[in-house]
Amino acid sequence: MTAGALARRGFGDAERAARLMSEAGLDPAEHGAVLDSIGRSADPDLALLGLTRIVERSTEAEEIRSALVQDPDLRERLVRVLGASVALADHLVRHPGDWRELRGADAARAPGPEELRTGLLHVVGADPHSPAPAADLSGADASEVSHALRLAYRRRVLRLAGRDLTGLQDLTEVAAELADLASAVLEGSLAVARARFPDDAALCRIAVIGMGKCGGRELNYVSDVDVVFVAEPADGCEDEQAALRSGARLAAAMMRVPGETDAEGTLWEVDAALRPEGKNGPLVRPISGHLAYYERWAKTWEFQALLKARPIAGDPELGEAYLKAISPLVWQAAGRRNFVEDVQAMRRRVEAHIPHTEADRQLKLGRGGLRDIEFAVQLLQLVHGRGDASLRSGSTLAALEALSRGGYVGRDDAAGMADSYRFLRRVEHLLQLYKLRRTHLLPDSKSGSGQEELRRLGRALGFSANPVTDLVSTWRRRAGEVRRLHEKLFYRPLLKAVARLPGDEARLSAEQARARLEALGFVDPAGALRHLESLTSGVTRRAAIQRTLMPVMLGWFADAPDPDSGLLGFRQVSEALGTTPWYLRLLRDDVRVAERMAWLLGTSRYTTDLLLRAPEAVAVLSDDADLVQRRNAELAAEADSALRRHDTAENQVAGVRALRRRELLRTAAADLLGVTGIDGVGDALTAIAAVTIDAALRAATERVAHQQGEEPCTRLCVIGMGRFGGNELTYTSDADVMYVHEPLPGVDPARATATAAAIVRELARLLELPAAEPPVRLDTALRPEGRNGPMVRTLDSYAAYYARWSASWESQALLRAIPVAGDAGLGERFVALIDPIRYPEGGITEKTLLEIRRLKARMESERLPRGADPALHTKLGRGGLSDVEWVAQLIQLRHGRELPELRTTGTLHALNVAVRHGLLDPDDGATLEVAWRLASRVRGAITLVRGKGGDSIPTDLRERTAIAGALGYRSEDSEESPGERLLQEYRRATRRARTVMERVFYDS
Repeated sequence: MTAGALARRGFGDAERAARLMSEAGLDPAEHGAVLDSIGRSADPDLALLGLTRIVERSTEAEEIRSALVQDPDLRERLVRVLGASVALADHLVRHPGDWRELRGADAARAPGPEELRTGLLHVVGADPHSPAPAADLSGADASEVSHALRLAYRRRVLRLAGRDLTGLQDLTEVAAELADLASAVLEGSLAVARARFPDDAALCRIAVIGMGKCGGRELNYVSDVDVVFVAEPADGCEDEQAALRSGARLAAAMMRVPGETDAEGTLWEVDAALRPEGKNGPLVRPISGHLAYYERWAKTWEFQALLKARPIAGDPELGEAYLKAISPLVWQAAGRRNFVEDVQAMRRRVEAHIPHTEADRQLKLGRGGLRDIEFAVQLLQLVHGRGDASLRSGSTLAALEALSRGGYVGRDDAAGMADSYRFLRRVEHLLQLYKLRRTHLLPDSKSGSGQEELRRLGRALGFSANPVTDLVSTWRRRAGEVRRLHEKLFYRPLLKAVARLPGDEARLSAEQARARLEALGFVDPAGALRHLESLTSGVTRRAAIQRTLMPVMLGWFADAPDPDSGLLGFRQVSEALGTTPWYLRLLRDDVRVAERMAWLLGTSRYTTDLLLRAPEAVAVLSDDADLVQRRNAELAAEADSALRRHDTAENQVAGVRALRRRELLRTAAADLLGVTGIDGVGDALTAIAAVTIDAALRAATERVAHQQGEEPCTRLCVIGMGRFGGNELTYTSDADVMYVHEPLPGVDPARATATAAAIVRELARLLELPAAEPPVRLDTALRPEGRNGPMVRTLDSYAAYYARWSASWESQALLRAIPVAGDAGLGERFVALIDPIRYPEGGITEKTLLEIRRLKARMESERLPRGADPALHTKLGRGGLSDVEWVAQLIQLRHGRELPELRTTGTLHALNVAVRHGLLDPDDGATLEVAWRLASRVRGAITLVRGKGGDSIPTDLRERTAIAGALGYRSEDSEESPGERLLQEYRRATRRARTVMERVFYDS
């Protein structure tokens, strides 16, 4: 066969391959199928060398060659083993006849645990059904038996590798068989120990508890086998200490057998360091000793280790008794203080101790390695497994599947993590198979030998074109994905929240739920229980996730002022979103959303109503950045998009009103969650109102133009007044506006006015149409002549009116006038027109001052609602918003002409300018600002809690407490109730503001 042909088959050294073929008696014509199989192995050169060595050593060379030709299954298994494992090739060279272990039906069939146990016990001459020693063994005899046991183990591993490398068994089956094989070896080793020390065997019962990967039936080809020993006196033995000493001798003798070194090499170490007190503790303990330690002294990581505990050898009844006694402690461990934080800290410590030179090649301990997956899965198991027994598996993949099935982990996340786990374990197995040595390090791609090893690994994994490049890139991609999922799941806040629940509350029965609802302060526990049953009943994934969330969320609902309304709202939102895939995934994966949602729904009917109109908006709760006020340009662009997207004015404005509703929810949520202050609330509400009105004005203008059959013959501008103009809108404020228009050149003013009037009527209609979206009500009462005056005037008409008829109150009202929509140039000319009126030369006259003072006094006596307490009315009451605003406006009327900085529409800005320029005492300014902010916040909270407007602090204690809670008052902060503290602080702030107002405004 030519060198080129050999190279095409994957041989790296064609000349050497040709020589080895000759030495092995392989004729390309006769053994072409054999050479083809060798070429498909992980390392054809290594496979050919191994086969040559076997043939040379064997007295059955011709039989081997003939069997390879006639038995394709044997051929594939043998050459795959030889191409992947130099250690197993060495075994076959030492035992040339063992090639038959890979031949026939038994080689292709996976044995069960009992078959493995029985087979290896027969090797040591023990009865599989009796713990009694087979016979006394001297030291020499024991060594021979131990050797026979290790040889039998190697033959079983050889068979397993043959099935593994040819794809007859998957990772889960391979790892489980390795664990079962280790268990069988330990059973045989214990039989050897009993035979060597029969007197000790008679005194005690001993059970071997598998830990770690062996306990979880997910063992590697080469791994320490972690164990814990439990011993009890045998029947008839009354000396417990003597029994424990005997148990310790048996355990020590058992541990030595797999770790001894002879021609077969060491199998693996038996490690008992996970026992109580670690290497400093006694090797064996009775069940009571284990319990006493775990109940009093055990650290968090020890419970994590016990998660995989499983009896694997020795007395089965004792092993089961141990497991039954220990398991409740394992599944209560998550309730320990700082449990989740301890597990997370341990993972960080493990990662920190990885040598820098190995960090990027560590399959097990490094970032994105196996430990990332295992720690995340185990933490989820321990936290949620308290109430869900389906999660209590020692197998990582089985537990991950259960976590996905139960809704604790998203399907895609679970699938991605499971795929990565299988890939990493497969690479780990192939690394260890090569020399049957314990390793978790990928070869260094920078070295020549490392490149050869990576090539062999890549080919074994099926990367045939570019095995090194494909393997390394896949490893890096998998590691990155594992790390992302690890950080998402391992540091999920829901884990801490669930872990903090008392153990009996992690999963609630109907009776437990009702009792807890009563204890948490639900007014209608029966109604709340119905909501819970609706949310959590059934076998759907949605119900499973809700069963995880609800025990935690009940506590959050209870922290809100109205838990009953919160739970009802949550049910309504959940039902509205139905099977929307992202919703429950968001609540599970970002617990802050669930906690915030519980607070908002249990605090604010206003927010609940907005959320029910568009439940998908719950997504904005995930990030503070999403709650911050959006830029005006972004809002305007989205409004423009809504206008372009629809073909009728009604649908266009409905789209813009939907945008406003989303912004109202964003603002309310930011307000209640403390993301923004009262200034931000006013800014946001004013901005979205202006954008909405401007877009609706364009739609109305287009509608009127279509109706009239021509383009509008006038320019139109909307002037914001009152709180709208002051950038201080509240949740239920009407938008105070005036309309100014300017006919186009040559157009009859009467015709232009009629067109402008048609446009503003259509504007109001579109903004107040009955719909699911909150309406925008336009109030034009502040226009010239009030409600008796024309709805819209020309700029010249305004000039004539203000020059002749303007009243003092109108000058004061104009202090807050600012263009908000429509023609910007016309708005600028309107502002130029009114500036001399609101900022008169020389300030206001004494006559005007007297009129303003009389108007203020009359307003207090006439406009305050009947029966309202003047001390508790946030708008018109003593020291409330009106008092502060009239002080600021009076200063502006007096000094605005001479001081341009005072020409602002904002109340607080005007007060601050007045303080800076000595027009207001700093202490007085601070007093007024505190009262104004508090009154504004209280007024907003009244609306948020009630779901409708209100200006007075309620006298009802429950409602006042709810408002206090919305404002951030907490019962644990003071001996006084939140409602009482709010009342006292409000009275104090407004009383001081009233004193300042009377002195400054009335010069008294």
